[in-house]
Amino acid sequence: MTSSREHTNREYEQELRKLREQVLRMGAKVEEIISGSIKALLERDTVLATRMIAFDRKINQMEIDIDELCMVILARRQPVASDLRFITMALKLVTDLERIGDLGVNISERVVELNDEPQLKPYVDLPRMADEVQSMLREALDAFVAGDPDRAQAVIERDKTVDAYYTQVFRELLTYMMEDTHNIYRATRLQSIAKYLERIGDHATNLAEMVVFMVKGKDIRHTGKLEGEGAGG
Repeated sequence: MTSSREHTNREYEQELRKLREQVLRMGAKVEEIISGSIKALLERDTVLATRMIAFDRKINQMEIDIDELCMVILARRQPVASDLRFITMALKLVTDLERIGDLGVNISERVVELNDEPQLKPYVDLPRMADEVQSMLREALDAFVAGDPDRAQAVIERDKTVDAYYTQVFRELLTYMMEDTHNIYRATRLQSIAKYLERIGDHATNLAEMVVFMVKGKDIRHTGKLEGEGAGG
């Protein structure tokens, strides 16, 4: 015979599983916006870019749904320790995911503008940069679900690669602008896209730092390292 306590525990586990699944689903949708926006840039596909812009409403609704589920679990179950950290991190996580979605939309908006003009140059570093930030996002979310701080730390280390790509793109576009003032409109829009990607990398890093906190109970924001000062203490 199943006791009411066992029944309650099973319901609670199902709610936590549902929360994990919803966060991952939102992450996948956000990643779709990034990849779709970059594809629209590379293929000069304004229809696809416009479709990615419209995706934003779905992302916003997902954030609301996850927030509501977190509040229900907190009110009904009054979780403690690691479960409490997991739920509060999920609340923070979806805020970052929503902002990443917004940045993906911003990319598509710049793509629509660029597609009205001849292409300035072949795109080399921008798609590489986009691949890197998408991979960081995916790894950060996987680390969140697995509760794996080492995997999260690896994501944090990769932010330097994204920053290096941004510096490279910025310098190259600056050269184009200095060579010919007619290049400025297109170059500044491409620079904006690079900046959006760099900020997505920052948000993926935020997610990874939250995972470290969730598992270890240690806040490494602004330090970026598992071992803080006085690691022996």
